[in-house]
Amino acid sequence: MLVIGLTGPSGAGKSEVSRVLKDCGATIIDADAVYHALLIPPSPCLDALCETFGTDILSPTGNLDRRKLGSIVFSDPNALHNLNTITHRYVMEDVRQRLAELRKVNTRLAVLDAPQLFEAGAERDCDTVISVLADKQLRADRIMTRDGIDRESAMRRINAQMSDDYFRTHSDYIIENNGACEDLIPTVRRILCEIGGVTD
Repeated sequence: MLVIGLTGPSGAGKSEVSRVLKDCGATIIDADAVYHALLIPPSPCLDALCETFGTDILSPTGNLDRRKLGSIVFSDPNALHNLNTITHRYVMEDVRQRLAELRKVNTRLAVLDAPQLFEAGAERDCDTVISVLADKQLRADRIMTRDGIDRESAMRRINAQMSDDYFRTHSDYIIENNGACEDLIPTVRRILCEIGGVTD
């Protein structure tokens, strides 16, 4: 099975590339979706987060209040490191189990869609890494629209992440996503042809 690691900074448009890969026949493992599922109470992962950050990160219903947690970690590098240390362990355990199950059924092409791919060390589980990048101001606009936050908060998220240079030097392919979604299709198909991952 060919495993593609798909990553990139927030707002770059990684989800659009993931949709194109799915349309090309890839099976997608969405690390964010895995993370969110792991936080549904009762949750050992959520319990571990509360031990580190306190129960103030919970909503009145006992679920994680992502905005409260975000306000803590995106302004404190140490807090962000602690968050990643906790969550990556739980997420990667689940992801590796999913990959093993896909291999059992002879899946040809799997994509690990993971914004924290490098931070989690998950690139070691992938045959090829594709990073999606975009101009910072465009990323900020996308984050503001997607998450309903102001520009200052969006830029704080952007500045808390790895630099574009890091993605460029640690990836096998870079997709620049500054245009229309349909512009991604030929680029993704070209990459799949080069790595032998065409499935349709």
